[in-house]
Amino acid sequence: MTSENIEDKEVIYSDLCQAFTEDGITVEIMIYRLEDDDQWSLSIDDEKGGSTVWDDLFPSDISALHEAMKTIQEDGIGSFTEDREQQGN
Repeated sequence: MTSENIEDKEVIYSDLCQAFTEDGITVEIMIYRLEDDDQWSLSIDDEKGGSTVWDDLFPSDISALHEAMKTIQEDGIGSFTEDREQQGN
């Protein structure tokens, strides 16, 4: 698919997109797909504009949300902040 074709596609955002706060840090969990795609993309955006995007796609929006929550639980929410290098993560 060329980039021109991608630009013509509508991005569908899941109703499961949400802000999540823990330890005084808030991130945005973004779950989305192209209008004619069955698989979902996942990214977690921090308050400073940094973004962590998964390379893998997910078969459902709920599976993407589960992956986001599992990763936050295992790695800590600080691992998604822009200054994660300063925190030793």
